[in-house]
Amino acid sequence: MQLSGKTALIPGASRPVGRAIARKLAREGVQLILPVFDWPESIEEMEQELSESGFQYLSLSVDLRQREQVRAMIAEIEQRFGALHIVINNIERGGMPIVHGSYDHKHNHEQWKLEIDTTITAKWLLFHHCLPLMQQSGTGAIVNISSIAAITGRSGPASFLFNDAYSAANRAIASFTEIWAREAAPSIRVNELMLGLIQGRHGEGTRGWAAMTHEEKQALRNHTLLQRTGTPEEVANAVLFLIRDADFMTGSVLRMDGGYCLGGAEVPDMPQGIL
Repeated sequence: MQLSGKTALIPGASRPVGRAIARKLAREGVQLILPVFDWPESIEEMEQELSESGFQYLSLSVDLRQREQVRAMIAEIEQRFGALHIVINNIERGGMPIVHGSYDHKHNHEQWKLEIDTTITAKWLLFHHCLPLMQQSGTGAIVNISSIAAITGRSGPASFLFNDAYSAANRAIASFTEIWAREAAPSIRVNELMLGLIQGRHGEGTRGWAAMTHEEKQALRNHTLLQRTGTPEEVANAVLFLIRDADFMTGSVLRMDGGYCLGGAEVPDMPQGIL
């Protein structure tokens, strides 16, 4: 898909992964629409960076868990831009067990609902209300951002980072991806990018990573075939591929985890045999 002059909706651009995606698309000539809600210092930093870079963007304060706020945002996008071609469905809020502890704690009584509402409900609301405008706009692409928590759950070295509701919610996203690909075809492609440990997202630069011991961090790296965490820029490159280059790809899940899900099971030397 030719990107120059297109419009893209990118939630979460105040945080490292969303910011890298926004930066990458802006350099391709894409107009950015950036819903923001919390993290005020990060929002200010985002707006300053994008403005100084000369990128075209519109920052909107929206709680994407609220149906009427999402509908109002889409109406404003249609009024201002007349079209919407790209949606990066990058919405989630996962409580890290090493930071938050058990759901039984008093301070976590709303945590389960928050993880479900952000990771599932907000994603559905965004797709549901964006699709009609995208279909009117011609060809387009949606990328659902998910986590390998869908595969691992709260187990192994990553049990410090992936909570129960967050893991279950991420498993549901693959179902969304397939259903939405059918619903949006043929003009709109829908794919999913499933992320492992990324700097600023379950990796370095997060409270959970900082709270772990050196041994716990090393166990995560050792479980990853590439022996490191990923970068937001690497995620942005993968998103760009799915939007710009993967024109015959829809309903697919692309896993980007450095081999974490394959780690922990070594391939032994071939035995001599008995014949």
